[in-house]
Amino acid sequence: MRKASTVRAAKGKGLIRSLARGFARTGQKRAVEAATGHGREPAVCTRCGAIFIRRAWRRERRLSLALFERARWITCPGCAQARTRTGFGRVLVRGAFARAHEDDIRCRIANVAARARRTQPQRQLASIDRSGDALEIITTSQKLAHRIVRELKKLFRGRVTYAWSDDGTLFATWTRDR
Repeated sequence: MRKASTVRAAKGKGLIRSLARGFARTGQKRAVEAATGHGREPAVCTRCGAIFIRRAWRRERRLSLALFERARWITCPGCAQARTRTGFGRVLVRGAFARAHEDDIRCRIANVAARARRTQPQRQLASIDRSGDALEIITTSQKLAHRIVRELKKLFRGRVTYAWSDDGTLFATWTRDR
């Protein structure tokens, strides 16, 4: 009797919680995988150099020589979306302040996109265009669009609106008048 109680006390919550996480994975596909299908691993993007391994596109990952020889050279979904200028995120930047500080805003957008692309290569800027009095940004993921608007609000203040559609796209607007 005494041995059983000491074993339970020695186990601790950390071990119990670590054992309970074994069934946390689901069979759901990622959004990119659902749209483009599951590709053969490993694959390397010819445009950006990202590597498809373990069901995800990764950057700054090294392949062994054996894996590199087996790798297929294709275009990753992020680069394909950027080339066709289609995406899951759309941001409108409006207002007199935005027109006056367009260079600063473009610089901040480029920094946010570069930081996101370093760890997740499928999150890219598809285009940045001026349409009338607004700056229109199209991103390959809704998360990148959300990050851009959040960073603009954090840095320059202003007013933000978000609208998600049923197909998973995000339409966000950042506005600041003088």
